[in-house]
Amino acid sequence: QVQLVESGGGLVQPGGSLRLSCAASGSVYSINAMAWYRQAPGKERELVAHITSGGSTDYADSVKGRFTISRDNARNTVYLQMNSLKPEDTAVYYCTDDEGSWGQGTQVTVSS
Repeated sequence: QVQLVESGGGLVQPGGSLRLSCAASGSVYSINAMAWYRQAPGKERELVAHITSGGSTDYADSVKGRFTISRDNARNTVYLQMNSLKPEDTAVYYCTDDEGSWGQGTQVTVSS
């Protein structure tokens, strides 16, 4: 069993930046790929970014060029660097692994 804990969310003005972290604990040896999802009010949860164990990445079109996913395997942590934030990025952000574990989410609000 893997436990995932997100942190780093908050309130930021449009154009600002945030870095989210997702720390994994438990049976982390079983983790290969990791991903960030987000869910805005009244909308379905959507994939934001994905990273394989080898470091290959993929992004939703809406965040390409603005967000960067990375991982530190020594710290069992995945990051999501978010730059040039827009109000439409406002959502609860969740991390997940390929074993089906989910974190509790962290709120990101982009507003002036």
